[in-house]
Amino acid sequence: MRILYLHQHYSGPAGATATRSHALAHALAARGHHVTLACGRYEGAVTGLAGAFRGGRREGLVRGLRIVEFDIGCGNAQGLGGRGLSFGRYAARAAHLALGGRWDLVVASSTPLTVVLPALLARRLRGTPFLYEMRDPWPELPRALGGVPGWALSGMERLADAACRQAAAVVALSEGMAETALGRGAAAQRVHVVPNGCDLDLFGPQVAPWRPAEVAPWEVLAVYAGAHGRANGLDSLLEAAALLRAGGERRIRILLVGEGGEKPRLRAQAAERGLHNVTFLPAMPKRKLASLLAGAQLGVQCLAPVPEFAEWTAPNKLMDYLAAGLPVVANLSGRAARLLAEGPCGIATPPGDAAAMAQALRWMADNPALRQVMGRSARDQAVRRWDRRLLASQFAGIVEEAAAPAATLEALAAA
Repeated sequence: MRILYLHQHYSGPAGATATRSHALAHALAARGHHVTLACGRYEGAVTGLAGAFRGGRREGLVRGLRIVEFDIGCGNAQGLGGRGLSFGRYAARAAHLALGGRWDLVVASSTPLTVVLPALLARRLRGTPFLYEMRDPWPELPRALGGVPGWALSGMERLADAACRQAAAVVALSEGMAETALGRGAAAQRVHVVPNGCDLDLFGPQVAPWRPAEVAPWEVLAVYAGAHGRANGLDSLLEAAALLRAGGERRIRILLVGEGGEKPRLRAQAAERGLHNVTFLPAMPKRKLASLLAGAQLGVQCLAPVPEFAEWTAPNKLMDYLAAGLPVVANLSGRAARLLAEGPCGIATPPGDAAAMAQALRWMADNPALRQVMGRSARDQAVRRWDRRLLASQFAGIVEEAAAPAATLEALAAA
C-alpha cells in the first residue's frame, strides 16, 4: 500500500522529542508498505534529512522511510498566534501533498487537530480513506486549560466531530480518549486503543549511566524530562523542592530537562527562591537522555492540576521512565496512578499537592532497597505490557484493515 503519514511534530531517535510516529511508520514499512511521512520543523526534532530547503521543503529516504519536511517552524515557546499560523501553514502544504498523490490511506496524527484537514479533503475529493490518531483530545484539553478563544474552540469542535465520524479508523492513546471519540460519533467498531509504548532497546539496564557535573555522586537524582509549558504544572515541582529544602532535606536533586514557554520564568523563580536542589538542562537527544535516566534514581511525572488530565493524557515520558527501570513519582490520578500501582512501580500523589510530592520524594530517598524493587517492577511492566514493537504491530494491523475496502475496490477496478 501507499500510505501518507501526516504528523507535524515528527522526530527520529536522534531528536529530543517523542518518537512514536517514527516507530509506527517503520513498522508499516517493515510490512512492505510504501510510507511517506510529512512533517514540519518541530523544536527538538531531528528528521534525519540534511541540506537546504527548496521551495519551502526538503525530502529524502531515511532508513527506508520517505520523509517530506516542510520549512514550517513550531515549538512550545511560541505564543498561541504563532502556533496557530504554523498549524495552518502545515495543513495547507500537507493538503497539497494529500491531493497530489495516489494514496491508499492517509494517517492523520494529532496534535495539532488541524492535521485532519488534509485527510478530510483527500477523502472528500479523492475518496481516500484515513485513520485519525488522537494523541490528545482536542478541543477537550485546550478548553480545560483555558486561554483559547471561543471561536477557536468552536472550530475545533466541528473539526473533531468530522474527524471522528468520517475516519475509517480512530486510534486513541488511552481509553479515556477513545470515549471522547465515541462521544463525537465514531462507530464503536472503528475505535481502537493503542497506548504509548516503551523503547526497550533505547532505554534499559544495558545503557551506560551518565550524570551531569552539577549532580553530586551521593545525591538521589530525580529527573523530569519533558516540556516546560503551562500544562506541565512545574510550579508544583518547584514548591516541592522548596519544602524539601526548608525541611533540611539535602539528599535529593531535582533535574528538569527540556524546553518550553514557561522555562525562563521557572528558572528565574528557582534562582530567586534559592532552590539549590534544582537544576535545569536543555532538551537532549533521546540517546543521551537514556544515559541520564540510567544514571538517575527516580523519574518524575508532573502535570497541572486539571481533572481532565486523569484519563485524557498518555505521557510518553512515563514510558521512558518505565523502560529505563526507574521508579516514578507522579502528581496524577486516573490512568497514570493505576499504572504506577501495578507492581508497584511508583507513587502517585494528588494533583497539585506539592507537600505530598515532597513527601513521596523523601520516602524514595529513605528507602533505597524498596526503591530498587520498584525500579525492577517498572522495567518488568515495560517488557510485559508496553513493548513498543508489539504495539506498533497492532497499529499496523489497524491501518491495513482501515485501508482494505479502498484497496479491494481499486483492485477490482484494475481487473
